[in-house]
Amino acid sequence: MDLGLGGRGFLLTGASRGLGFATARALVDDGAQVLISSRTRRSVNDAVTELGGAPAAHGLAADLADHEAAQHLAFAARTELTRVDGLLISVGGPTPGTVLETGEEHWRTAFESVLLGPLRLVKALVPHLGEGAAIGFILSTSVRQPIGDLAISNGLRPGLAMTAKALADELGPRGIRVFGLMPGTIATDRIAEIEDASGDAASMRSRTEAGIPLRRVGRPEEFGRVAAFLLSPAASYVSGAMIPVDGGVLRSL
Repeated sequence: MDLGLGGRGFLLTGASRGLGFATARALVDDGAQVLISSRTRRSVNDAVTELGGAPAAHGLAADLADHEAAQHLAFAARTELTRVDGLLISVGGPTPGTVLETGEEHWRTAFESVLLGPLRLVKALVPHLGEGAAIGFILSTSVRQPIGDLAISNGLRPGLAMTAKALADELGPRGIRVFGLMPGTIATDRIAEIEDASGDAASMRSRTEAGIPLRRVGRPEEFGRVAAFLLSPAASYVSGAMIPVDGGVLRSL
């Protein structure tokens, strides 16, 4: 199936590795242009090179917690891309911890990066998006059910998901779609780091897979293909939806 991505341009944050990079890879492979960002210049440059460089891939180091980042990214998207057809926002996982153990300062920091940073970027880019554009948020299964030891994620990501649904209402009359993605356990570098930190990565992986109906963790490219589809014209009637990519982990409808 032709997704209709050829010649289209997308801005992806947090995309030098992991799920964002997998999406950038899928978009570029299908003929789209991308501008990717993450917090460190070296990781951005390495990712752009891996994607083949210009004109297909461009990069900019930016931290969404920085109040100026949104304007810089919006300007770069309009400058580097032939056209801007969409945005995929991914932010790093907030500090782990339980509700009672997590300090207020960690909640404040996460609120800036998980909620306010993405909203600033949406506000900066929306004036430059036209009919047929799409805005996606990479969220978490914590939108629908809490994850142990991730109190901040459990608290903030459902709020961002509801904000995304409200945006879908606001932007729908302009022909702009908004959606969220809820990844389960995907075999990214971050998951590998968490498994290694446990002291027995193999055992932790086995326990994780036992709780997944498909009995395996996901591959980044499996997520990337779903995200690329949702950003594409092929998904032109999908808006306001929160889509799980989790191997069946979520039990709610």
